[in-house]
Amino acid sequence: MTNHPHALDALAAADAAELRELLLEVCSSPTWADAVASARPWPDRAALLDANATAMAALTAADLRDAMAGHARIGTPKAGDATSEREQAGIRGVDTALLDELHRANTAYEAKFGHVFLICATGRTADTMLAALRERFPNDAATEAELVRGELRKINDIRINRLLDEN
Repeated sequence: MTNHPHALDALAAADAAELRELLLEVCSSPTWADAVASARPWPDRAALLDANATAMAALTAADLRDAMAGHARIGTPKAGDATSEREQAGIRGVDTALLDELHRANTAYEAKFGHVFLICATGRTADTMLAALRERFPNDAATEAELVRGELRKINDIRINRLLDEN
């Protein structure tokens, strides 16, 4: 991974409103965005990623719901949302039967847990996402919440790195 100190410096120097908007594109939890912003200046990429980890660890159940609200259901990326489509590239070209099974499994998961199944989909196929969904379905709510927290952290890390690498 290349280091883009100018991108990090520009992000750290952004005014509060601009920084908050950029961070909310990474994670839709206002609490998370505020916590990461309050950790600046970040001396390097690792410090920004550490701020993500610290902020994720401190999120309440309500904050986690806010964070999950920014994510599309696995198998149905948000139309026109480049990030959603890129992260769920593993479902492109998948046969209808597998998509139908993914939809049924998502529906059952959402009925049980009250939110979308959240997984870091980058680099995963539809088959592996369906297998993970089935594996996690028996979890209790507390276990699943901690798994979701970990998946959100991974997603945020990827999005932060992309933000730094694109600028």
